[in-house]
Amino acid sequence: MIKLDYSQHQCPYPVVETRKQILANPGQALEVLVGDQAGRDNVSRLAEKMNYQASAEAVGTNFRLKLTPAEGETETTTPSETESAVGVSGKTVIYCGSNRMGNGDDEFGRVLMRNFLTTLLEMDPLPDIILFVNSGIDLTTEGSDVLEALQTLVSRGVDIASCGLCLDFYQKKDQLQVGRTTNMFEMVEVQCQAGRLICP
Repeated sequence: MIKLDYSQHQCPYPVVETRKQILANPGQALEVLVGDQAGRDNVSRLAEKMNYQASAEAVGTNFRLKLTPAEGETETTTPSETESAVGVSGKTVIYCGSNRMGNGDDEFGRVLMRNFLTTLLEMDPLPDIILFVNSGIDLTTEGSDVLEALQTLVSRGVDIASCGLCLDFYQKKDQLQVGRTTNMFEMVEVQCQAGRLICP
């Protein structure tokens, strides 16, 4: 049995790393130690989605999960089958209109956005293009703590595009570190033609 200790990590790290281990070791049972109930619940849901049976027990303030491959195989649907079934075609576009995710505490919103962008690295397929607008351009310019993740997305074929007018407004045009500059016409066109538009 593969034993993994993610008790010192917050979500989404335990889910992302557990998924990697399941994919790298198909058919193997895993024991995963997580540090809170959110980790327990999220890893359990991941296991069920990937056709594993999950059982959990409390170990002090942590939780130990045992993930065992279920009998048979989970029915899967390829992206092309999904598209034809629901009539979706066109690019997947992510629109980042802020350097934060959601409303509420600003600092926590920045943490959520960072987690969102780094977790994208685990998705398959990846989005086609990510648009950064208004304070969202903070994520593609000097001082951003997601530059490495964005560079990796670029290397995997994701188009990273920052609003040129926004870069000018915030006086950051010479600080762009990843991707390219775009304009309002292209941003409107890309969104209007998108098969999926995601606004975190």
